[in-house]
Amino acid sequence: MKKLSLYTLLILIICNIGFSDNLKIIDGDTIILDGEKIRFSGIDAPELKQACAKDGQKIFCGISAKMLLVKKIGDVAPKCIKEGVDNYKRTLAECFIGGESLSVFLVKSGYGFAYRKYSKKFIKEEEFAKKK
Repeated sequence: MKKLSLYTLLILIICNIGFSDNLKIIDGDTIILDGEKIRFSGIDAPELKQACAKDGQKIFCGISAKMLLVKKIGDVAPKCIKEGVDNYKRTLAECFIGGESLSVFLVKSGYGFAYRKYSKKFIKEEEFAKKK
């Protein structure tokens, strides 16, 4: 049963299927909420197909970042504060679940990075993650 649940979750993650009709999780830093594509401002997360090295082992950090976000959001629609629009016409926003910033959560967990080119906002959280 546990394998079936894990398999189902993996299928949902890979196929961009959300847990509610108005939410789709694209990757670790992009969601579609009520038809609007939202990119988390100030952070960058690994791309879905991106692999990383951890303790000498290859891990699929893009899928791991998305899985972490899927688990954190659950079936609750995030509340987002819009901050602008990027070059790809995506809304830039900081999004929250239960008052907690998803950007802070991802960066402190080590699955997001302060996107210093555009913002200095999450540097402290990135330094925290590096110490863990």
